[in-house]
Parts: sequence; C-alpha cells; structure tokens
Amino acid sequence: MGSEFAGAVCGLTLLGYWIDRHYGTGIKATLIGAAIGVVGGMYNFIRQALALARESEREYRNAHAGKRDDDGTA
Repeated sequence: MGSEFAGAVCGLTLLGYWIDRHYGTGIKATLIGAAIGVVGGMYNFIRQALALARESEREYRNAHAGKRDDDGTA
C-alpha cells in the first residue's frame, strides 16, 4: 500500500514537472501534481486499509464463531 501511495505522489509530481518544463508554467503544475498525488494516494491508502480491517474482522469472527469459554458462556 505504501508503494502505491509513493507511486501516485511521484508519478503525478513528475507529470507536473514535465508540464512545467514543456509549457513554461514555473512550478505551478509540479505543485498541483504533487497535491493531487497526495490526495489520491491517501484516498486509496485509507480505502485499502479499511477493506483490510473489515476482512480481518470478518475472518476473526468466523474463526471464533460458536466457541465458548471454559465456564460455558459465549
């Protein structure tokens, strides 16, 4: 997940850098690309982390479903 985040930030920053050099826009496109990369990367990172947490919770519940403690309670 971390490499996807870094890839989004680096890729969009480099795209912005190329746009700046090609069109002579100073540093604007580089900053915009970096910002979009951070926002998009964080969105994807959080989305994947929540999905992983839900899957882990589901597996935990399935593994412990129907088991009782030593005193006979659930």
